Amino acid sequence: MQQLEQTAVSKNLSSGRYQIRIHGGGFGYRAGEASEPIVMLWIYGGRFVNQDTGVEVEATWVTLNGYDDTLTLEVLESITVAAFFFDVHREDNEGELTLAFTRL
Repeated sequence: MQQLEQTAVSKNLSSGRYQIRIHGGGFGYRAGEASEPIVMLWIYGGRFVNQDTGVEVEATWVTLNGYDDTLTLEVLESITVAAFFFDVHREDNEGELTLAFTRL
């Protein structure tokens, strides 16, 4: 997990309510192919409630699939959101995406 946390792009969130979504871009599994808006999120480091489940946790995995998919979190203690892609052939990946973090 430490290597993943060091490799991923991360953002710290302080206490409050946030909505996270894909703002633009996408991930392609092969150079030259169409990319899709998908990202895996590893959320850890403090207490928070995923508004989809209503459960308070200290760590979880979440995926965002598409521009209309959102995640709403109630952050009780500061957390880190790490974003990344999974693929077994890293040398042929292409693309990037932008996440939007909106404080509600």
